[in-house]
Amino acid sequence: MPPAIEAIDHQGLPALRLTTPRGARALVSLFGAQVLSWIPAGGREWLYVSERAKFDRQQAIRGGMPICFPQFAGRGPHAKHGYARLVEWSLTSQQSGTDFAQVTLAHEWSGDSAWPAPCTTEITVSLGDDRLDVELEVTHHGDAPLVITLALHTYLRVDEVEESRLQGLYGCDFEDATRDGQVRRETGDVVIVDREIDRLYRDVQGALLLRDGDRALGIHAEHLPDVVVWNPWEEKCAALADMPKDGFRHMLCVEAARAATPLTIVAGESWWGRQTLVAL
Repeated sequence: MPPAIEAIDHQGLPALRLTTPRGARALVSLFGAQVLSWIPAGGREWLYVSERAKFDRQQAIRGGMPICFPQFAGRGPHAKHGYARLVEWSLTSQQSGTDFAQVTLAHEWSGDSAWPAPCTTEITVSLGDDRLDVELEVTHHGDAPLVITLALHTYLRVDEVEESRLQGLYGCDFEDATRDGQVRRETGDVVIVDREIDRLYRDVQGALLLRDGDRALGIHAEHLPDVVVWNPWEEKCAALADMPKDGFRHMLCVEAARAATPLTIVAGESWWGRQTLVAL
């Protein structure tokens, strides 16, 4: 039986390989605390990483599950999607059992001119035979309230995005970035991707279901009330240097976020949010 948690080198970066006795696997990069692969027991890869992704520590890794912190997109005064994707995290704990493996990575933000709020962020990745849980916890050490937006920017791998179907968003209001942020309401039972899509669904209640050919994925979030659905489509994908021209056909971002309304953490308090993926 291979080790349940193994330190490895991945594309020149330190990483952790998690396995369960039944064969589920996950790969976590210490650069960015980013999950780069998840294969449930007896299943296929569910996370998309671009074949042109850079692993040079100079830019974020394109794909997997980047951590957008302390800012999602341009919603705040910081760099787009924040800094957490661009720093080294430290392994602080690990444990495994008969059917799971779990690691926690942490980064201490001491406060500087770019990011003046001292805080601790922790990412806990828990792998089961058919599920992956990723939890972000933020503990605020400063004096003034900490105001942030954030997301678990999950790139899901699909066989053909035009054939995929995302359920669970009917009746939700969303901001449509392809229409200058116009607020609309989802009227379809399923979300179908046949063109560029960039939507922030607000206050989503309940779980989502992604159907991809002969397989399905359950998606659930706690304390992350917004869902971002993104695919750049042909023209914008071709403009991304770290994406193949046809990459948009095999990925769909379904992101758990706190972005429509900023999160405020008062001095000395903590907050956590989690996204759970379940292979069905």
